[in-house]
Amino acid sequence: MGRTSDARERILDAACTLIHTRGYVGIGVAEICTKADVRKGSFYHYFESKQALTLEVVDLHWQQQRATWIATLSTDDEPLQRLESLLRLQIAAQRTAHDTDGHIDGCLLGNLALELSNQDGSVATKLQEVFADQIALVAAVLAEAAAQGTIPESNATVETARGVVAQLEGLVMFAKLSNDPAMLDGLWRNTLGLLRA
Repeated sequence: MGRTSDARERILDAACTLIHTRGYVGIGVAEICTKADVRKGSFYHYFESKQALTLEVVDLHWQQQRATWIATLSTDDEPLQRLESLLRLQIAAQRTAHDTDGHIDGCLLGNLALELSNQDGSVATKLQEVFADQIALVAAVLAEAAAQGTIPESNATVETARGVVAQLEGLVMFAKLSNDPAMLDGLWRNTLGLLRA
């Protein structure tokens, strides 16, 4: 019986790391193959193109992140406590990256959205789907908070949930730009203001 190859997973892991730290345009297939320790032929055996690989990277990254979002937003805590926990986890990830590597890479999804939204329709569409999923998860928590009277009913909307996600992404972008995790310190306070909690 032949040995099972993990080349596909190594390519995905390498691409995820490189895209997150260097962006889409800044890397090529050869560099991905070198980092993954595979030959170019293996790359094209599993992926039609760098674009096809990037679509799978987005899927994989969100699947992993989504599990954390679901676990955090599904606890027995009060709805706003769950939302705060989720946002604090995002902040902690940026702080850990800064402490470990000396710099903030930001959000892989947000980085790709900024880099490719006007250049690659298929990646942009995939990112829109992911952000729509994030917004829906936040909106569900806001609906629970409104049902408990913690926030006004008028703020338990998809639009407000989009504002929460946009605030998170925006502050992560500013933290990356300045390489300063302290930029994220006001995230929860600002979110409460947005929610009129």
